[in-house]
Amino acid sequence: MEVVIKISESGAKKYLLIDTAVLPDVFYEVIRVKELLRAGKVKDITEAVKTVGISRSTYYKYKDYVFNVSDGLKSQKVTISILIEHRRGTLSEVLDELAQTFCNILTINQDIPINNTANVNITFDISGISKDVKDIVEELKMIKNVLKVEILAME
Repeated sequence: MEVVIKISESGAKKYLLIDTAVLPDVFYEVIRVKELLRAGKVKDITEAVKTVGISRSTYYKYKDYVFNVSDGLKSQKVTISILIEHRRGTLSEVLDELAQTFCNILTINQDIPINNTANVNITFDISGISKDVKDIVEELKMIKNVLKVEILAME
């Protein structure tokens, strides 16, 4: 799992994408509390923190600073880079996958294929998506002739 941590740097906010494997468990637990509350699996914060095993003060200390990638920080745009083999229909399959998850494509930039591969950058609106961004990326990686998928930016 990946989390986004908000960092203040001379008044400006910055975000980092960090693998939870290198973070203290408390950050992941705060995210779990948020997920329980959002899904309605618990009736209130007290029940959620007891279920997860953290204190209310710990939750309140970090809740405004730790987010899932798909929590839609401020805006709702994601730019991904995809390396695809130059095969008929590959880009169409990628776009179909994005459409099925209710992504609204904003821009597509495709390089000319060199050595039978092409790089495609796609920016899309995620305000109406039906899945987490990380799940969408993983599904794009499963498409035949897709060699690599990375998130370049998220705002």
